[in-house]
Amino acid sequence: MDVNDLQRDLVGIGFRARLSDGRRAMAHLIHVWHERNGWTHKVLPALAECLDLGRVHSSQISNLRNGKLSSPGPEVFLALAQANQLLHKGIEPIREHIANAHPELLKVLLESAIPLEGDNGEPIGAGEFFEIFLGLMPLPSCFDWFIEDEEAIGLSAALADLFCQGMTWRQCRQKVMAAYSVHKPLRRERFAQVMAGLRDYNAIELDGELLDLHKTYLILSDGNLTSTDLFLKDLRAHVKSLNNK
Repeated sequence: MDVNDLQRDLVGIGFRARLSDGRRAMAHLIHVWHERNGWTHKVLPALAECLDLGRVHSSQISNLRNGKLSSPGPEVFLALAQANQLLHKGIEPIREHIANAHPELLKVLLESAIPLEGDNGEPIGAGEFFEIFLGLMPLPSCFDWFIEDEEAIGLSAALADLFCQGMTWRQCRQKVMAAYSVHKPLRRERFAQVMAGLRDYNAIELDGELLDLHKTYLILSDGNLTSTDLFLKDLRAHVKSLNNK
């Protein structure tokens, strides 16, 4: 949905429905952020406190992620935005300070500290977080998807079929694992199990994996699915194709 579509919709829907849609979009955004990094709900609050970026509590992060925080204060959006901006610049400028103040936090961030970026490659700011939460601004197109629980098994099978290209896992394992650029051991192990057919992603896991799965697709294929939403659309079509075999 583009901005013009959203503006037209604002005329036709009530504020309660708009706020509900906004909370769901914000929940999705926070969820993807945490899943990609493998963070607990304590990481962003610890970063905000360590560098005096604003006030946000782990319970607020948890409720945002679950779409249950109805009225967060402005300091929540400020803290999220400032943390996101710092992560976008990289860990090195703040490494020494965090090492002295919170060495365990530094260990977590050195393992994974991916920021949230908009379609322009810039970090999402406080105003954008707030407008997404209110339903006044659409999600960046690179995050604009929602995966339902009942489709996760089929999508897992479609991913394995697409990436392995008709080969057995033993035949293609090295190539596929090299294309999957995630370094966290638990995510790599989970990805390998899905590719081998030993388990399936659930919807929550797929939401957090989709950006990196799309990157994997681009490395493994000559396809022209250059956006994540088109990749997901093609995966859904591939599920139907597999079901019809």
